Amino acid sequence: MSEAALYIVATPIGNLGDLSARALEVLRSVQLIAAEDTRHSARLMQHFGIATPMWALHDHNERAQADRIVQRLQGGENIALISDAGTPLISDPGFYLVRRVREAGCRVVPVPGPCALVAALCASGVATDRFRFEGFLPAKAQARQQRLESLLHETATVVFYESPHRILDSLVALREVFGGERYLVLARELTKTFETIHGDRLEALLGWIEADANRQRGEFVLVLQGAEPPPDDVLDDESRRVLGLLLEELSVKQAAALASQITGIKKKLLYQEALRLKQQ
Repeated sequence: MSEAALYIVATPIGNLGDLSARALEVLRSVQLIAAEDTRHSARLMQHFGIATPMWALHDHNERAQADRIVQRLQGGENIALISDAGTPLISDPGFYLVRRVREAGCRVVPVPGPCALVAALCASGVATDRFRFEGFLPAKAQARQQRLESLLHETATVVFYESPHRILDSLVALREVFGGERYLVLARELTKTFETIHGDRLEALLGWIEADANRQRGEFVLVLQGAEPPPDDVLDDESRRVLGLLLEELSVKQAAALASQITGIKKKLLYQEALRLKQQ
């Protein structure tokens, strides 16, 4: 290590054998490790014989710790950032720290490795060319419902994290919004002894998890198949609404062109619909 840097180090999500040789070298050689929970990470350090000092960096103290870490980096020290498991900043603290470090002109170096999101996606059998990561759904029922409804027409694969005490409520909400026929893959306890990856229609999947309390334990990744895209020759209600609003201020040609940019629908189809609306 030449120039001082903040290393964003991925740690195992379960199987300790997934810690890379590079991550191990970094954790041993830096002057400080910023950990989400030092008590939790202490077990990992003990397993690998790592004696590097640790500081706690979590949601409640990140802003205060960021300035202290920047000062140490500017003093020439190397520092590693880790989360409780997996890749830091993926539904974990660290965003503010990384931004502060970059603004201060210090190096930020990613050390890639385990990530539950990627592990679940690659084993799901659901399309991965486009996906949308939503993290954890809101805990309150109304907010959760609203979030899911906003995703109803999303054609990309949608990925969520979920905890054991909310998994049933979230699956019920998913079924209510997306219907019992939408396909979902549930991945739990990835890389651990009781790893389970199970895919089915939401209706059947809900019955499967309710049938065995053990299936409701652990940390979950939910991989939801995206909505079927509308046919190229059919306009949905939202596209018509957008086009109608634009036609109030613009010519047919201009409205069709701008609506195409907003909705992603072919301009020719929108132009034909704009002409029809004008005639009415």
